[in-house]
Amino acid sequence: MGTAKLALEDGSVFTGRSFGAQGEIEGEVVFNTSMTGYQEILTDPSYHGQIVAMTYPEIGNYGVNTEDAESRRPWVRGFVVRELSSRVSNFRAEKSLAAYLEENGVVGVSGIDTRALVRLTRVQGALRGILSTADLDDASLVAKARKSPGMVGRALASEVMPSEAKVWDSGLDQDYQFDASGRGGSEVRRRADGAKRPHVVAMDFGMKWSIPRHLVDIGCRVTVVPGSASAEAVMEHQPDGVFLSNGPGDPRPLVEATNVLKTLIRTAAESRGIPIFGICLGHQLLGQAFGADTFKLRFGHRGANHPVRNEATGKIEITVQNHGFAVDPSTLPADVVASHVNLNDQTLEGLRHTRLPVFGVQYHPEAAAGPHDSQYLFDEFRTAMA
Repeated sequence: MGTAKLALEDGSVFTGRSFGAQGEIEGEVVFNTSMTGYQEILTDPSYHGQIVAMTYPEIGNYGVNTEDAESRRPWVRGFVVRELSSRVSNFRAEKSLAAYLEENGVVGVSGIDTRALVRLTRVQGALRGILSTADLDDASLVAKARKSPGMVGRALASEVMPSEAKVWDSGLDQDYQFDASGRGGSEVRRRADGAKRPHVVAMDFGMKWSIPRHLVDIGCRVTVVPGSASAEAVMEHQPDGVFLSNGPGDPRPLVEATNVLKTLIRTAAESRGIPIFGICLGHQLLGQAFGADTFKLRFGHRGANHPVRNEATGKIEITVQNHGFAVDPSTLPADVVASHVNLNDQTLEGLRHTRLPVFGVQYHPEAAAGPHDSQYLFDEFRTAMA
């Protein structure tokens, strides 16, 4: 291990020990409060363009395995931890975290005061940063951080979405370079007992693999299409339901996707009664399609224990979250209601059309933080397709 430095646009510099790949990268510095799940965080495409700091003090103790990946590779730009575990101890582990990051070109740093870093970003908001093992000059690194692009105005979803449509089934693991765990179509065929399986077309803006796995688990056939697909291309697959995935970056530059959703709401949901369900970025794009505004949060929501209230039932869900932007509830039209609210800061966590089968949530119900608090959302989507 050599020296690595993390420099922020406000002039702060943190010095630690490098692990993973060598080099220099820029990104928005954010923090995640989860105690476990670092591999899922690393491979979540929604983190594309970001340097992620973990608040839990020791990371890496259970290693890395193929089965827990949420996409074909890590998408984080850099990884920051207080202490990197020197021992990997888990029967499922295939390699160490350091080896995994090195293989995939991700720069990591350990040994810095992550508590101080998080307190700083909570006050000032998410900051642009440079993580480097090459240039160790503080002034140079701060200057580079101030020139880096940040997240606002960047349509990063186009850099992580697939290039073509694919059928998700037990054989899709090879197409997406998944593990051969056997999850997927065979399990659904056992559960469905020959019943008709509704067809979901999932628009992929950077989708976590656990989402289509959940759709399959509730008895659906799934076709994944790029988030850039036209409304006509989506409808050509004759969906019984349309799903809108998570993804990275600012939703506001995704004007074309927003216009596609306006068409789908009109032609699919209103004309044919086809339900539309969005998660995270998909939820934000639904809000924009309804005419609402989106905005950047000060430091975002990233963790596995965020309390959310269901406004219809009053029940509290413990949720997994990963987003830096949100929908402004004051700009929702009269026929779209706020269905869920974040209890930490009162931001919008869900919306639902009062007449049409269209709804979305900002959090990740597939991540099972509760662990089953939010499963009903997938069940509602499945029931609406019956």
